[in-house]
Amino acid sequence: MKYRSTTGKAPEVSLEEAVVKGLAPDRGLYMPERIPSLPHDFFDRLPSMSLPEMASEIAEALFGEDVDSEALKALTVDAMNFPIPLVKVKDGVYSLELFHGPTLAFKDVGARFMARLLGYFNRGNKDRMVNVLVATSGDTGSAVANGFLGVEGVRVFVLYPKGKVSPIQEVQFTTLGKNITALEIEGAFDDCQNLVKQAFLDKELNESMMLTSANSINVARFLPQMFYYFYAWAQAVASGTDPENIVMCVPSGNFGNITAGLIAKRMGLPIKRFIAANNANDIFYRYLCSGEYIPCASIQTIANAMDVGDPSNFARVLDLYSHDHGAIYAEISGCTYSDAEIGETMKNALEETGYVLDPHGAVAYRALEEQLKCGETGIFLETAHPAKFKETVERITGKKLDIPQRLAAFMSGKKQTVSLPADFDAFKTFLLSC
Repeated sequence: MKYRSTTGKAPEVSLEEAVVKGLAPDRGLYMPERIPSLPHDFFDRLPSMSLPEMASEIAEALFGEDVDSEALKALTVDAMNFPIPLVKVKDGVYSLELFHGPTLAFKDVGARFMARLLGYFNRGNKDRMVNVLVATSGDTGSAVANGFLGVEGVRVFVLYPKGKVSPIQEVQFTTLGKNITALEIEGAFDDCQNLVKQAFLDKELNESMMLTSANSINVARFLPQMFYYFYAWAQAVASGTDPENIVMCVPSGNFGNITAGLIAKRMGLPIKRFIAANNANDIFYRYLCSGEYIPCASIQTIANAMDVGDPSNFARVLDLYSHDHGAIYAEISGCTYSDAEIGETMKNALEETGYVLDPHGAVAYRALEEQLKCGETGIFLETAHPAKFKETVERITGKKLDIPQRLAAFMSGKKQTVSLPADFDAFKTFLLSC
């Protein structure tokens, strides 16, 4: 299958080239030339399938033309070797717990799959060094760094905004060493993301280094995230839920997560509708209301992984719907909440249900409370373990959280970072010196 740019101004490329390049030369994002439909019998079998089995069949439909079938199955099974349970919070509302992977965040799914796929493509190029650039507002950095840790022929540079990720998130990618370099940028997430985008378009850099991205702008990072939408639906149906009345609510920052869900729907997954839940960074919500997309500087919130003022994957949403605002509005609703409202939701949910929400999951949980209609079942994505935001959760809810052993192990490591200004020339000079 070929992959095309969302701007339509660059040549179509192979899957390998799309994965290795990350960003198209015309600054567009790669999309598959077509979205395959899964057969009806797949959905009949879905409720009885394991997560690795399900993911393998979906991966075959997406990538089977470009990757050896047995190798694709092996790397998919290896990537999806942790549980993703659907947990009932209250009648009609379920949490899809995406925090049971190695770094306790949803991005483990895409990062682990991409690391293995890039390793597959790099297997015959022992002298080729691939340099992965990744901007993070929190969980992407840890998931990518740990997914690629020790992978031969790959170096990872994690750019993150100084003082704007939680301490526990920070230690997950700043203490690893080996082939992982953490770059502490004086700025916001959008500055980090812009530095990465500029690097891909710099001729001198690209002639000197083979660059790719592991942010959700990379097709190998965001497409595998659709695995857990299928698995959530399957678990809900297996428990007796009406398969035609399931609503997915997604805490949304850079919009790679919800875009994967939208593509899953195009492949045949019968999700009734989606809710894109925003914190104070309400660019998409304002687009739904007005039809105009106006990016702006990001605002720092307690749901920091969603602090994005110019979400890259909005280009893919527009592409999927042929830039038709009415079509987008018909399938995706939106909402936006302040820090005070997020905190209120976390506290109330604990008191009423006993369920501990992290700030990002709280945004989506509140959206379901306000927007779910009679007869619908709502599933919200709990994207990170609450302990990753220990200080915030404890301060708001009053509940003492235990730190999982995997997080505690990261906290014992020594922080290793390189400090840089939000300046492309300084960033370029550093990369060329490596």
